[in-house]
Amino acid sequence: MRRAPHPFLRTFYPSDHIKELNNARPSKPFFFLKPPSSILPPKCGPVLRPNGVKLHYEVELALIVGKTVKDLHESDEKGALDAIDGYAVSIDMTARNTQDEAKKKGLPWSIAKGFDTFLPISDFIPKTRIADPHNVVLWLSVNDQMRQKDSTELMLFRIPRQLADISQCMTLKKGDVVLTGTPKGVGSVEVGDVIRAGLRDGGEEVKEGRIKVEIREKGGLYEYKET
Repeated sequence: MRRAPHPFLRTFYPSDHIKELNNARPSKPFFFLKPPSSILPPKCGPVLRPNGVKLHYEVELALIVGKTVKDLHESDEKGALDAIDGYAVSIDMTARNTQDEAKKKGLPWSIAKGFDTFLPISDFIPKTRIADPHNVVLWLSVNDQMRQKDSTELMLFRIPRQLADISQCMTLKKGDVVLTGTPKGVGSVEVGDVIRAGLRDGGEEVKEGRIKVEIREKGGLYEYKET
């Protein structure tokens, strides 16, 4: 039986994004989980906005884990990069009002990250296609207006440190997806908006990393109401 991938999230990018969300600067990587059912496969759509939700986007570089990783040391850069099978561009969709309420009340906020379709992901990007994952440019536009565009060199914590911290708590398995953080420019989208995202390496667009997805109303029984 094939094991479903588990997306792990993630550390933050530079201080500008931390200020956007009124978060304290972390002293170590912080991560949480999105369920496999949140994944929106390549070239699929739309992203579905649940009733009453204030929906935000966050573009991120995704690492596709290629083997079991356990108790990795943060100084083992070769071991960390060897564990990566490839990359993808991803969009971490967030029910921001749901998350803000949960944070304020000290409650878990998995629901804010875990709705169906809340993780659009691009085609697989071969490892050889990216010379240095710490030096690529991620971008995201809404209705052809650029909203996010920054280099992964601005990560607060480099990839080996991120994988080390996760693997010291829980074992990473082949096929797991690790998102590495988002640059400044996070914002909201509405029903009917079209999000595009991608990645540039050495100034050239990586075609496998392209995402285009529309936002539509989800419908159904769920409706956000403050508890």
